Amino acid sequence: MNKKLFTQIKNEWRSNLWLITELLLVSVVMWYIVDYMYVKTVIYNEPRGFDISHCYLVQMGELTDKSPDYVAYKSNEERTNDIQELLERLRRRPDIEAASISQNSYPYNGSNSTISIGYDTLHTPGWTIRRLVTPDFVRVFRYTGTRGETPEQLAEMLERGDFLASDNIYDKYDRKLTSLVGERFHLYDDTTRTYRLGAALNVVRYMDYQQASQSFCMVHKINWYDTGQELCVRVKDDQDKDFIARLKADSEKLYRVGNVFIADVSSFANIRERFQQSQTNQWRNYIFGMGFLLLNIFLGLLGTFWFRTQQRRGEIALMKSLGGTDRSVFVRQITEGLLLLVIATVPAILIDWNLANAELNSWMDGATFGVVRFSATVLITFLLIALMIVVGIWIPAGKAMKLQPAEALHDE
Repeated sequence: MNKKLFTQIKNEWRSNLWLITELLLVSVVMWYIVDYMYVKTVIYNEPRGFDISHCYLVQMGELTDKSPDYVAYKSNEERTNDIQELLERLRRRPDIEAASISQNSYPYNGSNSTISIGYDTLHTPGWTIRRLVTPDFVRVFRYTGTRGETPEQLAEMLERGDFLASDNIYDKYDRKLTSLVGERFHLYDDTTRTYRLGAALNVVRYMDYQQASQSFCMVHKINWYDTGQELCVRVKDDQDKDFIARLKADSEKLYRVGNVFIADVSSFANIRERFQQSQTNQWRNYIFGMGFLLLNIFLGLLGTFWFRTQQRRGEIALMKSLGGTDRSVFVRQITEGLLLLVIATVPAILIDWNLANAELNSWMDGATFGVVRFSATVLITFLLIALMIVVGIWIPAGKAMKLQPAEALHDE
C-alpha cells in the first residue's frame, strides 16, 4: 500500500504541490501563534514564590484632632507603640495565623522601592525591589529559601538582622545567590556598613504576567512604623468565611488603639484581580483574536480536505469494489493527508527556526529560541494541523464509504 500511495502522490504532484504549499504557510502561521501562546502560558504558570491564599490587607487609619476621641501624641514613639499594639492584638486573634507590617512590599503592589545590593564587583539590576517588613511577613506570604528554608526559619533570620534576596539577582553574572549565603553585602548604597545574607529566596515574581527571570527583590527588617504602611494578615485555612465582616464588626471595640484604627480590609484575591486587570483584559483579547484566527485556519483546511475527499468518491468506491475494507480505505486517505503534512513540515521547521533566530517571535528568559520550547511548539503545531486534516477527511470519507460502489461509480 505504501508504494502505491507514494506513486499516487508523485503522479498527482501538481495538485499536491499546491496543497503542500498551503500546509507550509499554515504551519508557519500556526507555529507563530502556538509559540506566542506557549510563552504566555509558561510565564503565567511559573512558580510565584509566594502564596496569597487566605491573606488580607488591613489598611490603618488615624483620628484627626477634629474627632472627639482624638488623643494628642507627645512623640512619634507613642504612635509607633499604638501601631505595634494593634499588630499584637491581631496576632492574638484566634482566626489569624500570622500578621505583619511592611512598606511597599505586599504582592501585586504598584508602589515600589528599589535598592542596590553590592558584593565585590557584583551589582543588582536597577529594578531590584526593596521590601521592608516585620519578620512575620515571610510567614504571611509563605516565602521559602532555595536550600529548603521554611517561612519560620526565614522569619528568624530577619529578626536577627539578616537580609534575604531572590536567588536570581546576579544572574547577569551567571552567579546564583545561594552560593553566597552567609556572606556580607553592601545595602542602601552605604559602603561603610555590611549586612549578612541569611538565605537566598526562591524567586518572588512581581506579577503573574511578568516572568520570574525579570523579577528581583530583597527583604529586610523594617525599623520604623506609620499608619500609611501595610498591615497584612493570613487567616487559618478554615476561617475565610465572613472574615472581613467579622473583623470589621470587632474593629471599633477591639482594634482601635489610641488614634489608630482599622480603616478597611481587602482580600488579596481582589487585590490581585484589580492590579492585573489591564493585563488580564489584554491576554483575553489575544486569546479571542488567536482563537478566531485558528478557527479560520481550521475551516480553511477542513474545507480543503473535505472537498478533496469528496472529489475522490469514485476512487474510494473503486478501491472497495476491488476488495478494500472500510478501514483500509479510510487509513489510506488519512495516511496520504498526514504524509503531505510531514513533507510540508520539513521546510516549515526551517522557516520557524529562522524566525526564532531573527528574534521575530516572543521573548522568554531573555531569548526567542530554546530547544525545549522550539521542539514543543513545533510538535503542538504539527498535532493541531494533523487533527484538522483528520477531521477534514474523516467525515466525507465516512459518508463516501456508506455508498454502494456501483452507485458511486455510476454517479462518477
